[in-house]
Amino acid sequence: MNDAKQALAEKILKIKRKKKLSWKKIGEKVGMNPIWTTAACLGQMSMLPEHAAKAAKFLGLDKDDELTLTEIPYRGSLPPGPPTDPLIYRFYELVQVYGTTWKEMIHEEFGDGIMSAIDFEMDMERLPDPKGDRVKITMHGKFLPYRRY
Repeated sequence: MNDAKQALAEKILKIKRKKKLSWKKIGEKVGMNPIWTTAACLGQMSMLPEHAAKAAKFLGLDKDDELTLTEIPYRGSLPPGPPTDPLIYRFYELVQVYGTTWKEMIHEEFGDGIMSAIDFEMDMERLPDPKGDRVKITMHGKFLPYRRY
C-alpha cells in the first residue's frame, strides 16, 4: 500500500475512534456497503469522487485526503507469509483446511475457472446463539471460466 493511503487509513481509524463511529454508519453516509467502505477507508479500494466527497465531509477530511480516497490502490495490505493476527490467521486457516474443498466444489458446479475477487460482494452479520454469538460471512463473486483458445 502506498504511504498516502496508509497514512489516511490511520487518520480515518483515529477519527472513527474519537467520534465513536461504526463502519456501518460510515458506509451509510458514503452510500455504499459497509464492508466495501471499510476496505476503501483502509486503502484497499478506490472510491468514486461522489463517494469520496461524502466520506470526506462526514469524517472531516481535507481535499487531499478526499483525492487520496479516489486513487487506485496497490492492493494487498498483509505482509508475506502466514498472518500473525489471530483473527486474520483464522481466515488463512480456513483456506488451508477448506481451500481444496471449495476448489473441488466450485469446479464441479461451474467448471474450470475462478471466483472473482473483483466482481465480488461480501456481507457480515452477527447471529445470536445461547452458546456464544456467531459470525456469519456471506461472500459471492462472479464465476470466471478459464479461456480456451
